[in-house]
Amino acid sequence: MKTLLTSLWLVLGLASSQAAEPYRITLTSSSKQIHLDHWSLSGADVTPEHPDWSITKQTLHGGKQEGVDLITVDNGKIRFSVIPTRGMGVLQASMEDVVLGWDSPVKEVVHPQFIRLEDRGGLGWLEGFNEWMVRCGLESNGHPGTDRFINNVGDEATMDLTLHGKIANIPASEVEVVIDRHPPYRIRIRGRVDERMFYGPKLELMTEISTTPHSDTLRIDDTITNRGDDAQEFQILYHANYGPPLLEAGARFLGAVDTVTPFNDHAAASVDDYARYAAPTPGFVEQVYCITPLSGRDGKTEIGLVNRAGDKGVSMSYATDTLPYLTLWKNTPSLGEGYVTGLEPGTNFPNNRRIERQHGRVPKLEGGQSHRASIDFTLLKGQAAIRALEGRIARIQQQQAPKILHRPEKKD
Repeated sequence: MKTLLTSLWLVLGLASSQAAEPYRITLTSSSKQIHLDHWSLSGADVTPEHPDWSITKQTLHGGKQEGVDLITVDNGKIRFSVIPTRGMGVLQASMEDVVLGWDSPVKEVVHPQFIRLEDRGGLGWLEGFNEWMVRCGLESNGHPGTDRFINNVGDEATMDLTLHGKIANIPASEVEVVIDRHPPYRIRIRGRVDERMFYGPKLELMTEISTTPHSDTLRIDDTITNRGDDAQEFQILYHANYGPPLLEAGARFLGAVDTVTPFNDHAAASVDDYARYAAPTPGFVEQVYCITPLSGRDGKTEIGLVNRAGDKGVSMSYATDTLPYLTLWKNTPSLGEGYVTGLEPGTNFPNNRRIERQHGRVPKLEGGQSHRASIDFTLLKGQAAIRALEGRIARIQQQQAPKILHRPEKKD
């Protein structure tokens, strides 16, 4: 009898252990030659306690989006779509009528095979630019132009850097879905994107984009690793883009600020109004502000965008030791030209890498070393949620008054 009971407990223990293991499926693997064109999963299949969430995977067809993979997660409250083919960027996120994203003149989810980064003086990246959240990097980001490097024979040479680097136009080599079977039942989309070459960078991006059922928050956890043996410079900037309904005349940027510096003389003319937005204005020329944010006792800062009525918005929370700089991009021309603003945490400002290096804003990774960064994005609805965000930011800002500079930083 004792032996029978012992065996029963072992069986039950093994079953319990297996049930606690996360659900896991590979959607794409270059090493295993796996690619699922279409796939779906619901909460009823994995977490019966929280059945009303779903994930779908599809392959897009037609035009320049032929062959693009799209993974859509619906957690029962928010919905967002990840693009493995475009460096694991996020196309859009929404919660009822709160939408994170923008109406770009680029209407298709463009496959990287149709992008020529060197076009239009190094601005070819813009031919695929329509995501809500797109990464800029990894070897470099920022404005196009020339920089110096050591070539394959050990000589100093000149290279042409294109706008915002390559990572957004490199398809993920590995993609998997992982679901925790225990509370809070986190839903994870994981991907690996490699930016590698012989006699060049050997950088790896491991990303996890996750949420939990019925949450109003999604999280991006990234690890950038130098897979080479020699030290390697890197840059990363998270280009989070917002249009209507959050962006409109009277919309506001919120953030605890140490210093605001205009990017150029054009931006300097309006620096006192850097945090407020105008209606769509034909002929508007972009304005960029370089911000050093303040952080709270936990080492984190929080920024946001709220609409004119103060009842819809988004907040972004992250650690400033990993992403110490913030770029605020204001681009408010007519709607058809792309009415959008970017809230862009990063390791640097969007100058050409040559200029950023002069100012000590180009970090390095030793061989095998990693850089980790996480951002929590929360969709906000209702005036109470906006007031709570304003209160959290105000408590961080109590440390000091913001310093608004009226001249751009010296470029050379």
